[in-house]
Amino acid sequence: MRPVLTCPRCDNAVREPSVWSSAYHCDQHGEVYPLRSALSPSQEGLEGVLRDAQVPVWLPWPLPLGWLVTGFAIAGDQRTGTRGCSVALSGPNPVGGPAEMLLISEEPGVGLGARFAGLGGRDPGLQFTTGPPAAVVEFANHEFPLWNVETPDRAAFAGEVSGTWLWVVLWPQTAGLLMLEPMKLRDLRDPGQELDLPFGARSPLLPG
Repeated sequence: MRPVLTCPRCDNAVREPSVWSSAYHCDQHGEVYPLRSALSPSQEGLEGVLRDAQVPVWLPWPLPLGWLVTGFAIAGDQRTGTRGCSVALSGPNPVGGPAEMLLISEEPGVGLGARFAGLGGRDPGLQFTTGPPAAVVEFANHEFPLWNVETPDRAAFAGEVSGTWLWVVLWPQTAGLLMLEPMKLRDLRDPGQELDLPFGARSPLLPG
């Protein structure tokens, strides 16, 4: 089945390239990288993400206790490659009940992270780094700071890693307690990784 292509910033379907433009278009947001969400939480879905990824495909590893990988969404096409990527995870909230997490990597201006964080723009905004960092992630023996992004009903953190935006968005807000300790990340594009990923049912947070 052909995947539905939508705007990475909203739920609108996008218009495909034409003889006048090689880009996909959203009636509200103009030229965009089309969002593909028909990628199952499986090894096959992961391979589809990795095939043309131009940005990191982040995964906390080891996963928090009891957490599962629950799907993928990518923004981009065969011409551009993947310019934005979301990895969904589900597991127990530290304070009880279920929780959801999305790790988004993207080039500046794609707007996928801002969408999942509930923001109206493309990026975190100019003021989000004015205070001290709220969390830290570790990758390749280096630490990278993340700042809190103000949102009404979730916990959201953003920062820059390897020249791209990294967003960590969690539902509900109390699940943000998972970020009290530095989160160790893997970029699943890196060769030589043989991780036995536990997959679960598809996350309801992913569009499509």
